[in-house]
Amino acid sequence: MEKIIIEKIVRVTKNRKKLEEKLGVRIENRGKEVLVSGDAEDEYTAIKVIEALEFGFPFSTAILLTDENFMFEVLNIKDHTTRKDLAMIRARIIGKNGKTLKTLSSLTKCFFELKDNQVGIIGDPEYMKNAEESVVLLIKGSKHSNVYSHLERHQVKPVIDLGLRGEKK
Repeated sequence: MEKIIIEKIVRVTKNRKKLEEKLGVRIENRGKEVLVSGDAEDEYTAIKVIEALEFGFPFSTAILLTDENFMFEVLNIKDHTTRKDLAMIRARIIGKNGKTLKTLSSLTKCFFELKDNQVGIIGDPEYMKNAEESVVLLIKGSKHSNVYSHLERHQVKPVIDLGLRGEKK
């Protein structure tokens, strides 16, 4: 049984039935405390999904973490800059009408979400490195066009399936 503290408890309680059904765990809450019980592997996956939900990802994106081909990473903006105007940096990452985030999503095949001074990324581990690099470049002040061209030059080549991966259930 794992216990985590969550600020946005409504996002979990609203989706509790779907979470329990898809993850194969039992979820209980007392105030902001969430108890997850089940198999150890299922508990770990459930906690990752709940953390993604709390971060602000929609349910459809957060549930992708049940697939072993997806992972969830959080970048702290303060770790990559000494500037004090963090609102300007967040604005650079979001872009006008969210255009920068949409472009980053399409170029990296990852999902992005901002919360306070953190950037959450959900995606395939192969694409995650490019996604993290692009966000760090934007934080450090690189031009948007330079970041986009960097991503286009460093696209991950599709992996040819040789039948070595296990069958999907």
